[in-house]
Amino acid sequence: MKIAVVGTGYVGLVTGTCFAETGNRVTCIDIDKNKIQKLSNGEITIYEPGLEKIFLRSLKEERLKFTADLAEGIKDAAVVFLALPTPPGEDGAADLRYVLGVATEMGKLLREYKVIVDKSTVPVGTAEKVAGAIAQHYKGEFDVVSNPEFLREGVAVDDFMKPDRVVVGTNSERARKLISELYAPFVRQGNPVIFMDERSAELTKYAANSFLATKISFMNEIAQLCERFGADVDMVRRGIGSDERIGKRFLFPGIGYGGSCFPKDVQALIRSAAETGYDFKILKSVESVNKAQKLHLMPKIKAFFNNDIRGKRFAVWGLAFKPNTDDIREAPALDVIQALLDAQATVCAFDPEASNNVRKLWGDKIAYAESQYQALNNADALIIATEWSEFRTPDFETIGSKLKTKAIFDGRNLFDVKQMNDLGYHYVSVGRPESIV
Repeated sequence: MKIAVVGTGYVGLVTGTCFAETGNRVTCIDIDKNKIQKLSNGEITIYEPGLEKIFLRSLKEERLKFTADLAEGIKDAAVVFLALPTPPGEDGAADLRYVLGVATEMGKLLREYKVIVDKSTVPVGTAEKVAGAIAQHYKGEFDVVSNPEFLREGVAVDDFMKPDRVVVGTNSERARKLISELYAPFVRQGNPVIFMDERSAELTKYAANSFLATKISFMNEIAQLCERFGADVDMVRRGIGSDERIGKRFLFPGIGYGGSCFPKDVQALIRSAAETGYDFKILKSVESVNKAQKLHLMPKIKAFFNNDIRGKRFAVWGLAFKPNTDDIREAPALDVIQALLDAQATVCAFDPEASNNVRKLWGDKIAYAESQYQALNNADALIIATEWSEFRTPDFETIGSKLKTKAIFDGRNLFDVKQMNDLGYHYVSVGRPESIV
């Protein structure tokens, strides 16, 4: 099938590449001509494990191409996916200017039936707005379908190629047939393609992400109680996670969630609810808890240094909002580092993939190390903000020899508390005792 994908960010590039991997002819479209040139030359523009291999293969076999020309890109496509940014506005509502702008332009270009698919995360009712924007200029037949993505950065290729489920919002039998054909290779093991109306599909994406964000904030609240009661959040997590009604995932406490989805989607659903006159109290609390949790370690860091960290140097391991990505959007590490800088401390950070993105954002506000151990040079303490695998079993002897004080503040609970005690570290984590005899 010939398809087009408008937008070449995380969602668009993964979507286009994965569809090309199953034999479709895919044209990806973006207004950024520099990015289009790079992609056409085989230079991948995002870090996502497993993507580059299939990207280069599809590019070589001419199943995947790129253009900045919308008319050229959608001309022969039976299905056009909109994978465009929907950033939050000042009031938290999703900004639809890019989605509706492209829809308006497509209305001027359409000459025959096509299925237009909202792949971006969009508020309830967006499919109708997209259809209205197209219909202003095109009076022929077309369908607008809601097909929200459920891709996790770091494992997005696996998520797309082997989805738990595919959610499709449409009341059109013609569109349903095309979308079923397109997704058939991805659900051969029987995972469902769930068809529903457009509004339900749009709400499903927000509900899913908001529920997961709620689980995270709930466990961070439990971690707060554990610290006050002298309990161990790891034991509590295991105890409740074994209940199949609750499940084991998204129960790990830490210094809050970040990324391109959870913060934005929680805000957008709160705002959408408010527009209907409903006060979504739980999600407001989720957002509030997460904001505070990002700075959970700061009072403990300051207390260790007698409430004065002026002139102190901190090594920070991890800048991305999660491992296996270079995405720093809403990353808790940035909040921690800003708080350190505000207190007149200095920072040297290391991240396997995200350092360049922080450098573009902050320049020389902080120092950047070439390795995790180089970041420790002349540091008074180590702060861990992202749970990259290479941080999980480090050389503790090297860490201890480089740090001025054997102090680790672990925002991701990577290490065993007793082991750290035995090694002579002042070790602070989230929701666990600082010492175990």
